[in-house]
Amino acid sequence: MELIDIGVNLTNSRLYHNRNKLKEQAIQAGIHHQIVTGTCLESSIKALQICQEDPDYYSCTVGCHPHDAKDFRDTHLAQLKDLANSKSAVAIGECGLDFNRNYSPQDVQVEVFQQQINLACQSEMPLFMHQRDAHETLVRILKPFLGKYINGVVHCFTGDKHELKDYLDLGLYVGITGWLCDERRGQELQEALRYAPLDRIMFETDAPYLLPRTIRPRPKSNANVPANLPWVVSKAAQICNQSETELASICTENSRRFFNLSQ
Repeated sequence: MELIDIGVNLTNSRLYHNRNKLKEQAIQAGIHHQIVTGTCLESSIKALQICQEDPDYYSCTVGCHPHDAKDFRDTHLAQLKDLANSKSAVAIGECGLDFNRNYSPQDVQVEVFQQQINLACQSEMPLFMHQRDAHETLVRILKPFLGKYINGVVHCFTGDKHELKDYLDLGLYVGITGWLCDERRGQELQEALRYAPLDRIMFETDAPYLLPRTIRPRPKSNANVPANLPWVVSKAAQICNQSETELASICTENSRRFFNLSQ
């Protein structure tokens, strides 16, 4: 089966220096495209540099994560706009809200998120979004854009069926990670996935985070890698009562269409 990993933190030090080997392993595992996540201006620039190494295999997002919102400056928005003009840039983000850790003040997070929504609309690009303990606020911010140009995926969706319905009503997609494979924390997500239309699902590792707990034999390192994505697909296929090949085909096409990727 052919897969697209829509969220890889390849600029992270746990992956960056080993990226060529990880790419070879991913290709062998059926991952034929990776989208590198930009989380601030610096990492967005670095993500684009990775894409230049193999523009057919890598794409990237450019944006500011809510953790980094406190460091966001007016000049950064113009620079992100320039980065978004690159052929390798396929979404604005990782942007959104994180009211769990609050590394940035909530009002600042909201302001920086709104700026990136406007940038996505101006650039006619989708949003790659992060949400933690801020569901109602995120939905409230996005609702005025319903029916206007707006397209987005809630990356690393870990919510319940009620949160899923809110996102579907907004026309959004959800990114499914190894959280699904966690017998301790993933039960609400497993239940929600049973209600998810297959044409709104995409898969991602969020590497080096969220190592699937279903991997056998267990790897020596707890750093997740793109080659582990089939374990997420396998668990999702079991829950959705689909063959792995068919589910992979549907969700890969979703990703290709959403991010406007070539065949």
